[in-house]
Amino acid sequence: MSAHNIPPPGMVEKRGNSLWLSHLLMITGVLIVFFPIWLAFVASTVTQAEITQPPMPLLPGDHLIENYSRALTAGVNVPVATMLLNSLIMAIGIALGKIAISLLSAFAIVYFRFPGRTTFFWLIFLTLMLPVEVRIVPTYEVVAGFGMLNSYSGLIFPLIASATATFLFRQFFMTIPDELAEAARVDGARPMQFFVDIVLPMSRTNIAALFVILFIYGWNQYLWPLLITTDPSMNTIVMGIKQMFPSGDDTADWPVIMATSILAMIPPVIVVISMQKLFIRGLVDSEK
Repeated sequence: MSAHNIPPPGMVEKRGNSLWLSHLLMITGVLIVFFPIWLAFVASTVTQAEITQPPMPLLPGDHLIENYSRALTAGVNVPVATMLLNSLIMAIGIALGKIAISLLSAFAIVYFRFPGRTTFFWLIFLTLMLPVEVRIVPTYEVVAGFGMLNSYSGLIFPLIASATATFLFRQFFMTIPDELAEAARVDGARPMQFFVDIVLPMSRTNIAALFVILFIYGWNQYLWPLLITTDPSMNTIVMGIKQMFPSGDDTADWPVIMATSILAMIPPVIVVISMQKLFIRGLVDSEK
């Protein structure tokens, strides 16, 4: 290395200080975010008396297996394990449904020439102004008319349309060189063959990033499942946690509630960790 490439000592010191400062800020932020989760985990491993009598312990207790076993088999009207399964089916169904519909609609808008395609796209995009809360009454009437109350189809189908995913896929498809589509057409590939063999593999990272976001969106749904499920066996885990809080002068079983809350966080965390690399690439990759 030549002398011209060696930074001055003061610059090295400034860079070192800024590096330590950035790491300190990052660690502090992580601790602030993680501390409530740690308290919830500790509360799920101790007894009711240890939680209600201050000061609350900051180290895990020896009732972990007991409390989590009670949480999985307990619940207001249905076991927590059933509610976890309902939430998992709902979240996966919503994520896959949104991605499938958005991929096909964006592909049609970009690669098919038909009258009013731009108008149709903006009509889809304008649905962002109409969240579920605004159209919940007519949506409920349609779902009830089709007999989909207290069913997985009723939980999933009304929420699978996604203008945001359609917009993102459209923007990505527009960056794919036209030469690829032209070469596929010359080779005799049909539109869906071009979609399956070329477009889908190129969209893998975008699909992974959207799957993570949409899975968490479906997992955290509360208002819609609360509205269309009257059968306790169709309750989701978010509904179940709310129902565990007592009304009136009843005492909350805090170890079970905290254990249920920790269990409710595990599936989204597993999805994020297992798809972390693809998720980050899908968000920051600019080499289209």
